[in-house]
Amino acid sequence: MPTLSFDTSFSSQTGVPVSLADGLVRITAPNASAYTFTGTNSFLIGHERLALVDPGPSDPVHLAALKAAVAGRLVDAIILTHTHRDHSALATQASAIFNAPLWFGGPHRLSRPLRRFERNPLRKSCDWDLVPARTLVDGETITAGDIAVTVHTTPGHCANHLAFGIGNDLLSGDHVMGWNSTLIAVPDGSMADYFASLDKVIALPYARYIPAHGGEIADGPGYARALKAHRELRNSQVLDQVAKGASTVPAIVNAIYPTQPLPVRMAARMTITAHVEYLEALGLLKVSRSLFGTRIAPA
Repeated sequence: MPTLSFDTSFSSQTGVPVSLADGLVRITAPNASAYTFTGTNSFLIGHERLALVDPGPSDPVHLAALKAAVAGRLVDAIILTHTHRDHSALATQASAIFNAPLWFGGPHRLSRPLRRFERNPLRKSCDWDLVPARTLVDGETITAGDIAVTVHTTPGHCANHLAFGIGNDLLSGDHVMGWNSTLIAVPDGSMADYFASLDKVIALPYARYIPAHGGEIADGPGYARALKAHRELRNSQVLDQVAKGASTVPAIVNAIYPTQPLPVRMAARMTITAHVEYLEALGLLKVSRSLFGTRIAPA
């Protein structure tokens, strides 16, 4: 099994343009948190003409940093990996300031319809009203600024998630990050889609992954394989705990994450729910849902 090792040594240099490759610059927003690590990474693609990827949170300091980095150059488009607000809240304002259209994978949508009595735990974190001037589609090559960029649909973290290939690099958004595993919260996201998108990016011809939080991943495909193995191990742990008598998501979380701090356990509860749904769809668990909660049993 590939070994998964998270890298939390990233120095973000918040607000400072950092060159990652010819025509690729990162500017990290000042929105560090338990869920965003050191902050959201925005990217400028191009030389004399630019594309801005993931303008980030609605923050005047970050907007000023982006304007300084653009330095009066033409911005052809504002491009989003997805429409969670830590990536997209500044999009409308940036579009107006830079006179640039919004390009992304379509309006925010759930990975599946809400069930009866169900709520989306990420509903307040999503940009529901944002509409693209251009909906990007899988496999198309766009000229973002003055550099060719290939679009890859990568649902899982959320339904409209995209990754972008530039030369030897993949801007992997929140799909693959080096500092932590990705939050999958149903029904906003989907564990089945996440596994499929991991297989997809592993097969693509990109060596280095550059995520939207944290630093670059030198061996992107190798790390993605380790992430997949980590998720498969978690599936096995969920099945094992249910076989031992755990019948609710909190009981499974308590068994697998007995000493983790509250923010980690909150994220774990969402992700374990996604694992349970995935295993249910495979016929490996039985799940009953009602107004009074969810009960889980071996199939």
